[in-house]
Amino acid sequence: MGVDQITIRAAERADAAQIAQVHDEAWREAYRGVIPGVALERMVERRGPDWWRRLVARQRGVLVLQVGRQIAGYATMGANRSASLRVRGEVYELYLAPVYQGLGFGERLFIAARQQLAQAALSPFIVWVLEGNERAVGFYEAMGGEPVARSEERFDGGSCRKLAFSWGARNAR
Repeated sequence: MGVDQITIRAAERADAAQIAQVHDEAWREAYRGVIPGVALERMVERRGPDWWRRLVARQRGVLVLQVGRQIAGYATMGANRSASLRVRGEVYELYLAPVYQGLGFGERLFIAARQQLAQAALSPFIVWVLEGNERAVGFYEAMGGEPVARSEERFDGGSCRKLAFSWGARNAR
């Protein structure tokens, strides 16, 4: 596979089924044993192709990483949703299909998301990560994120602690 076969671009409605598949595989791999089972199943099931088509149609920030003709990962981003943090932007999600993890694609997708936020004047920015997702915590630490806040995410039947990483916001609180 040549480097020219790897692209990062804005998602299109036609990508919805493949994005949904990446979401399904990545979330089950990342959160099995972290998010209570029934809650995880409900969360994955809600994000089918129709959900992704609607999201892309609303022109929200959705990038896909494509390897050949296959969507291998996606990132969603936009305005910061946490009123208590003094940052402008947020990477809401960044996931790769498990088969593409550990190959440097996550870093490429993260850099593209960061650039898109900067172009939209949404820097500094944050990423929230469930603390039980050790791979993601390590990834964002390696990408230079600084922990700036902790919170709790509630799910059906339980809750998980989450951690916010920031880029470019020394005093985010």
